[in-house]
Amino acid sequence: MGNRVVHFEMSGPDANALAAFYADLFGWHTQEIQGGDYVLVDTHGGGGINGGVARGEPYATFYVESDDPQALLDQAASMDARVVVPLTETPFVTYARFADPDGLHVGIVKASEPGQERRPSAGEGAPVDWFEVLGAEASTTQQFYTGLFGWTIDDAGFPGYGLVSGAGEVGGGLGSGDDAQWATVYAKVPDVEAALAKAESLGGRRVYGPLSVDDHMQTGALGDPAGNVFGVYSHPDHH
Repeated sequence: MGNRVVHFEMSGPDANALAAFYADLFGWHTQEIQGGDYVLVDTHGGGGINGGVARGEPYATFYVESDDPQALLDQAASMDARVVVPLTETPFVTYARFADPDGLHVGIVKASEPGQERRPSAGEGAPVDWFEVLGAEASTTQQFYTGLFGWTIDDAGFPGYGLVSGAGEVGGGLGSGDDAQWATVYAKVPDVEAALAKAESLGGRRVYGPLSVDDHMQTGALGDPAGNVFGVYSHPDHH
């Protein structure tokens, strides 16, 4: 098992407004902390991971856990990543964030004590259970993340795109983007087109989709009001 993906995060100039956008879109529950600088997200999706919305420059990302986040951050820097947020201790969490060789932000968080993890509550919210990094060149992206986090890649049937294993309870993919690069996560929704249309009605934009992956699965991505890319997918046979 490699480093687990345990948290997702978006950022924008107004954390509360951005959190409200996602709450309306996906049925998530939010809780403001730190005087409006951060909003916790419980997806109420019954599985996957929870997240948060920060106030600041726009980005979307995910966090991996580590027993020694400083050592992992140092390793990332030795692999041509750039430290964006040095290891920071707060009353709630110890975390850091780096920009990978393509400039995509990814976070590191100190592993929680057993029993202290915030798991998604049961409910009708859209679960977040997939992460994705699309860099400029697939093999370079895959080598960086597998080397850093100890993940393994299966690229059978997906030229230029590898499926990740070893990242915990969520799935993921590492590949390349023809027109854009991002590090983000995907929420599972009943209908991709309906989710994208609703995002547009709430002030977001359609980045791509719906795109049929096979007979059962569709994907898409939206741009939120802060400009971050966030994915959606539907797969009736996947629970």
